[in-house]
Amino acid sequence: MGSVADKHAPQVRLVEVSREDAGQRIDNFLARHLKGVPRSMIYRILRRGEVRVNSGRIQPRYKVRAGDRVRIPPVRVAAARSAAVPGNWLADIETRIVFENTRLLVIDKPSGIAVHGGSGIRHGLIETLRARRPDAPYLELVHRLDRETSGCLIIAKRRSALRALHEQLRNGQMTKRYLALVRGRWTDGRRRVTVALKKNQMQGGERIVKVDAEGKSAETVFRPVTTHDIASLVEVDLFTGRTHQIRVHAAHIDYPLAGDSRYGDPGFNRTVKTFGLHRLFLHAHLLEFTEPASGEVLTISTPLGNELKQVLDNLERPVDD
Repeated sequence: MGSVADKHAPQVRLVEVSREDAGQRIDNFLARHLKGVPRSMIYRILRRGEVRVNSGRIQPRYKVRAGDRVRIPPVRVAAARSAAVPGNWLADIETRIVFENTRLLVIDKPSGIAVHGGSGIRHGLIETLRARRPDAPYLELVHRLDRETSGCLIIAKRRSALRALHEQLRNGQMTKRYLALVRGRWTDGRRRVTVALKKNQMQGGERIVKVDAEGKSAETVFRPVTTHDIASLVEVDLFTGRTHQIRVHAAHIDYPLAGDSRYGDPGFNRTVKTFGLHRLFLHAHLLEFTEPASGEVLTISTPLGNELKQVLDNLERPVDD
C-alpha cells in the first residue's frame, strides 16, 4: 500500500509538442517543462535514456517536431526550483528590465553575470529569471553576452518570437552596438575588421578565440567617440556574433580593450585600474530590431553604468588634479 507522500511524488509525464514549440532542441524544451532543474540534471536524464520521444531514445541536440510525444521522467521540480533561486546576486533582476511586452523582454545585464549556467556556473541570468517567473510558459535567450559584458540582452517569451528574431540575426537585420574603452589614442577613424575567428582550448580548459583564416567569418566596425592620451572610447557595430569577437578583433588591430584579462594588455589594465576600472569596459548600449508581431522597429538603448562613467570622468581630469 502506498503512503500519502507517494501520492505527491513526481510522476512520468507525456507532453505533446505544439507547433509553437517545434524546432527547439530537446534540452531547451525540457528546461521549460522542468523549471529550476539544473542543466546538468537535464543532460543526465537524457544520457541515461530516461527521456523518450515517440518511445525512442534521442540525442541532446535533437530538435522536437510538432506532434512529437515526449516522455518526461519524474524529477522533483519544486525542490530543484527553490535551490535554483540564488540568494542576492540577482535579486534585482526584474528592476533591470528596460522593455517588455507579451512576446519579448530586454534586460540591462550587469557585468559579472553569466547569461546561463554551465562551465562551473550553477545559476545564470536565464535560470534565475525562470525561477522568479515560475508561471511563465516560455523564456529563452535570443542572443548572448559574455559574462564580463554589460548591457542590452533580449529574451523571447514565445517560440514564434525567438524564431523571428533569430531570422533577423541571421539576415543581418538587427543592429547591435557597443561602447568599449581601448588602449591608446585612436587615430584610424572608422575602421572595419573582417578577419576570421576560430575557437581553441588553452591548457587548463580555458576557452580562447584566435584569428585564423580557417575560422568562421566575422565583421566588426569601430568608430571613435572620445580620445585621450592613454585610452579611447569607441562605438562598435557587431555584424556577426562570434564568441569574444569584439575583444579579439580589437586586440588584433592593436587596440586591446581596457580590463580584458584574456586578450588585453596587462600593463594597460594596471594603468586603467588606477582610474577606477575594475571590470571589462564593454557595454552593449543599443539594439535595433523589428518587433516580431507588430512590425514596429524598436530602438532600445541603455547608458553606461556609473562605474564606467566614473572611469571616463577620471580620464578627463588633469594628471595633477
